[in-house]
Amino acid sequence: MTSDLEACRAALARFDLDDNARTVQQKSRDFYWYSPILKEQLKDVCGDFVVAPRSEAEVIEILSICHAHDVPVTVRGAGTGNYGQAMPLHGGAVLHMKHMDRILSIGDDHLVAEAGAVMSHLEKAARERGLELRLFPSTTATATLGGFIAGGSSGVGAIRWGGLRNPANIRRVRLVTMEAEPRIVELTGEDISKAAHAYGVNGVITEIEIPVDPAGDWVEVLVGAADFSAATRLTFAIGENDAIGKRMLSTFESAIPDRYFNRHAPFLGKGEALVAAIVLRDSLAALEETVAGTPGAAVRFRSDRDGEGHRLPPVYEICWNHTTLRALKIDPSMTYLQMMLPQDDLYGAIARLGEAFGDELLLHFEFTRFVDGKVAAVALPLVRYTSAGRLEELIGLLETRFGVTVFNPHRVTLEEGGMKRTDPAQLDFKRQTDPKGLLNPGKMIAWTHPDWVPEPGRVFLFNR
Repeated sequence: MTSDLEACRAALARFDLDDNARTVQQKSRDFYWYSPILKEQLKDVCGDFVVAPRSEAEVIEILSICHAHDVPVTVRGAGTGNYGQAMPLHGGAVLHMKHMDRILSIGDDHLVAEAGAVMSHLEKAARERGLELRLFPSTTATATLGGFIAGGSSGVGAIRWGGLRNPANIRRVRLVTMEAEPRIVELTGEDISKAAHAYGVNGVITEIEIPVDPAGDWVEVLVGAADFSAATRLTFAIGENDAIGKRMLSTFESAIPDRYFNRHAPFLGKGEALVAAIVLRDSLAALEETVAGTPGAAVRFRSDRDGEGHRLPPVYEICWNHTTLRALKIDPSMTYLQMMLPQDDLYGAIARLGEAFGDELLLHFEFTRFVDGKVAAVALPLVRYTSAGRLEELIGLLETRFGVTVFNPHRVTLEEGGMKRTDPAQLDFKRQTDPKGLLNPGKMIAWTHPDWVPEPGRVFLFNR
């Protein structure tokens, strides 16, 4: 398929179109550079122009024009993703959703907004009505709702509500198809998974409805513990205690706060593992009691008591993948992994990993609640990067020798990163909504290889 870029560009001239080389390059990137592998693989990826629709009607027109000229379209929000999800591997149009940022309605238990709405603006608007979001990413200050739904998987709030795959966390997704005459499709219930976390390969999301809850009076707390296992045991005790209302629970091996949490350093104990929590104000007594029952643990910071005058960032900005960002700012050799340790032998696994990898792998857990109510620790460890070969070897060792499930953030496709398999429902939906395969091409292996299975050490796009 050959794109007629010049004719397409001319036909789109009446829209907000930008083909300045520097701007197009900037808008063709996300935070892919968190990965030294992707930083090298994707360094030359760039669209041909950026077009920013102002309404759903304009989205329909733009997609119809691009379809007619066989021009690929990659949808982009704020570009805070880490896997190259919003990078146009095959050039073409970068569809920037910056103008479609309106909050359309807020009800007693739900909020409806356009895909380009910034998450922190949604939280602010909800709180003005005594409500709050269930989930948001640590990049909430700039991340968009559409980007979170299309590229994210979890975030702050997971200890209460689980991840985005929990059916309770997304009510409705409205999208536009990539056809000669684009259609509007609304997904609810189980059908939402066809477009959620699909990187925009099978529809351009224009509008989303999410649940909201009564706003909580939240306090940020940092707790020091003797070691990482002690911190993790304490965090499970907090997570499983229904008397403590919580919005976020995170744990860190001592080397992470010692080296990378400089803004909070005056409050932290040197050599201590760390628990970061966001809890309800009326839960503080129960939290303090739980901490007091853990030998060697102590509350080091409370935002209601210690935060004034220090201009500290929100505590969630040292958690989730902001942890990696903090490390990268100080030591560019650091990167990260996403993985699940065996929960039935968690403390044994912690000890074995520490003995085997030492300073090469620094553990960091984010705590989530699964649909069945079970609390689990999901790992986002920091990794000292030396070479692509060693990183692949490390992943192989984690999976084969230590029983760890690795969700590889150094891969650009849907299947190689989190799913490790093709998704028949998402593929079938793409065939219906994007018959030419023009939406974010290259990100879905199943489009060209529906029977794909992963092979250790083999990168689908770049090592074929």
